[in-house]
Amino acid sequence: MNILILCTGNSCRSQMARAFLQSFDKSIRVRSAGTDPEKSVSPMAVKVMAEIGIDISNEKPKSVSQYLNEAWEYVITVCDNARETCPYFPGEVKNQLHMGFDDPAAVRGTEDFIRQEFFRVRDEIKTVFYRFYSEEIRSLKNKQNI
Repeated sequence: MNILILCTGNSCRSQMARAFLQSFDKSIRVRSAGTDPEKSVSPMAVKVMAEIGIDISNEKPKSVSQYLNEAWEYVITVCDNARETCPYFPGEVKNQLHMGFDDPAAVRGTEDFIRQEFFRVRDEIKTVFYRFYSEEIRSLKNKQNI
């Protein structure tokens, strides 16, 4: 099973979502990409994920263009901009979903406030993607006897 998670910069939300989904089930192939990728993954995203034992420090933002011709069970956008600018996939896409989250990288304020926003969004992503995994992926895998 192949799942692609998209956001604009592929530096924060999509990286966290990919890491969570992969941590729930190592047998599925999960990738993340951006419609306009940043140069690096957000250092704060790396920190807040490390605090719960998930290492995304070696990840690099990637362009969605490298995945357009592949077959995907799900393509999931996690920000409104990526949803609006999601490119056409010549490869097969069985399900296209949107699960929008606030962008913690866009938050301004004290370091503590910014960190709290990263925690909040991280925890929301985990909750939503665990529900998706539990209700959708497990069910689909059971139907396919994977």
